[in-house]
Amino acid sequence: MLFMGTYTPKLDEKGRLFLPAKFRDRLAEGLVVTQGQENCLVVWPSDVFAEEADRAAARPMTSRAARSYARILFAGGDEGKPDKQGRIGIPTHLREYAALDRDVVVIGVRDRLEIWNPEKWREFQAAALADFADLDEDDDE
Repeated sequence: MLFMGTYTPKLDEKGRLFLPAKFRDRLAEGLVVTQGQENCLVVWPSDVFAEEADRAAARPMTSRAARSYARILFAGGDEGKPDKQGRIGIPTHLREYAALDRDVVVIGVRDRLEIWNPEKWREFQAAALADFADLDEDDDE
């Protein structure tokens, strides 16, 4: 299953997020929520997170970038499963990192979901769309 689309669920008063219904079956066996780049959160299905963990472990620990990536990937991570209503808990430290309050934006990004503060998502999207408009297929050469 590919994760695609943009959704605007809300966090409840306990910091739980209702996952978009179309993704719940894929995440039912387990997931990991961790810090992402640009101050978003990443929700990985457990099996995909294991693959990402293997990729991180394969990088040489003599590389500063590899050590930093592994630290951020694992230190902020939280394992879980959706409850019967399709909610997942977002720990306080992750909500603070991503500046999440009640309103959030959830986007599908192929093999994972990202959870964004709505204002940060709008800012990122505006900049990314401007760059996207300027893409030239000859830039690869």
